[in-house]
Amino acid sequence: MSRTSNPNDLTARLRSRLATERRQFEETAASEQRQLGENLRAVVNGELRTIESDTGASVARIRVMLLNAWLRPLVVGLSLFLAFSGGSWGLMHWLSTEIQSRFETLAVLDVEIESARETLAEIEETTWGVTLLEIDGDRFVVLPLGALENPPWTVGGRPALKLSSE
Repeated sequence: MSRTSNPNDLTARLRSRLATERRQFEETAASEQRQLGENLRAVVNGELRTIESDTGASVARIRVMLLNAWLRPLVVGLSLFLAFSGGSWGLMHWLSTEIQSRFETLAVLDVEIESARETLAEIEETTWGVTLLEIDGDRFVVLPLGALENPPWTVGGRPALKLSSE
């Protein structure tokens, strides 16, 4: 049997062959696109992991920098503030205690001075103004003014009697 070709058969075969080749081309292109998509996903995921690790390292460096730049000076500043405040409080407490102690001592001395003045006034009242003095080895009894009319001795303008040195 001999086969004769007619133009319709040839066109049908060309169409069939073109359809087959187009299908194969589309399948190959789709396969290549899938493989390219998978490769791109792998590359993108790898880059994403790299970016995440770099960002984590940057965050860690920023934390360390913040600790060095802010936390340590803050702690040092607070420590100095507390030290100065505590020292000032201690000094003020000590000074107020010293001042209070001196006020109490002053009050005690005022009472003692007043008592001594009262004792002196009492002594002067009981001795009628007579005093005993020693001047250059000589002893005198100094009398109140007007006690003697012609005193043999005077001390400070007041009449006096010289005592024997025996």
